[in-house]
Amino acid sequence: MSRLSRLLWILALVAMPWGVFAHDGMHMGGHNMESGVATSAAFGPDGRLWVVGAKAGHLVLRHSDDLGRTLSAPVMVNAQAMPIFTMGEDKPKIALGKSGEIYISWTESLPKPYTGYVFFTRSVDGGKHFSKPFRVHRDGAEITHRLDAMKVDAKGRILIAWIDRRDFEAARSQGKDYLGTAVYYAWSNDHGKSFGPEHKLVDHSCDCCRIALSEAPNGGVAAFWRADYPGNIRDHTYALLRGGAVVDEPARATYTQWHVEACPHQGPGLAVGADGVRHAVWFSAKDNAPTIWYGQLEPGQPPRHLQPVAQLGAAHADIAAAGRQVWIAWNQVDAEGLKLMVRESGDGGAHFEAAREIARTDAAAGSPQLLLNAKNQAFVAWSTSSGFRLVPAAGSVQ
Repeated sequence: MSRLSRLLWILALVAMPWGVFAHDGMHMGGHNMESGVATSAAFGPDGRLWVVGAKAGHLVLRHSDDLGRTLSAPVMVNAQAMPIFTMGEDKPKIALGKSGEIYISWTESLPKPYTGYVFFTRSVDGGKHFSKPFRVHRDGAEITHRLDAMKVDAKGRILIAWIDRRDFEAARSQGKDYLGTAVYYAWSNDHGKSFGPEHKLVDHSCDCCRIALSEAPNGGVAAFWRADYPGNIRDHTYALLRGGAVVDEPARATYTQWHVEACPHQGPGLAVGADGVRHAVWFSAKDNAPTIWYGQLEPGQPPRHLQPVAQLGAAHADIAAAGRQVWIAWNQVDAEGLKLMVRESGDGGAHFEAAREIARTDAAAGSPQLLLNAKNQAFVAWSTSSGFRLVPAAGSVQ
């Protein structure tokens, strides 16, 4: 494919009408759509960067001690190959424990369309060996269990949340309507040796958008996801979990009023500061005006400091916060190609500097992931078809 053809293809994807992603369309097929740009990264307590991706049915783990400039030889995580979802906002996840444990979750693609199982494994010896992968949820029906998200809380407990279709299937079997899917979750209190039974967090979530999780003060884990409100309004919901229980019940947190009878494939981002401020980014295309929004969530009412971050051609934003510093990163496509963009705030999100381009490619790229190291320096993990990059959020164009 020529450079011009690639650019036209990228532009066509961004401009594509939302209706093509209808519920019976391409976004949740039961076939493995393994993608080399579907990676996740995390900093360990010692500053080492870990990167996980998928190749030929295996999870592949690499690390870097020079901020991504060079990567180690790959380590195969799962000995037995399986179809792994890496399409849309599905990709393997990685998290680090407080003592350097490496936790990896992913979704196995099952033969029946729209279906998957969430799997988990861990390493307690620095990535040399991994435990035998196991299914996180007790439910074994061949239905949607997908778009897993993982976070380790302040006490080392692991939370995994995912999109689950069991309630939709139950309603349909009784001839009842059911909007979207549901969000389910499970906790591990033994550093990933096992997970307790899953619990439903909420009904009526969007079925194609990632869930955002963030550590919150007092040992909590905050969750933020796109919901399916009556009338096909795809706004977002917030909840707080702590120690295996739901502390703040799910409450609507954005009021963009975007009506779309399709799948946006655009999950939100969330970063809860040490002061408790809930910094969030999300996507809406109300009135055919695609926009990435920033706001500080006040569940049950509209966000504070609501402001547009980027518009036409912008997608897949992420956010990080440390003290008064807030960073937002996203993919931006235009006639010159695909760019990695950043905006930064030094006053806690009240105002943001103008957008800056920090990297670019004329090929395919995955969703950017904002990371903070132990020094609270911000980096963007960005995978393109030409390789993985770790880009300083304050750096020059790469």
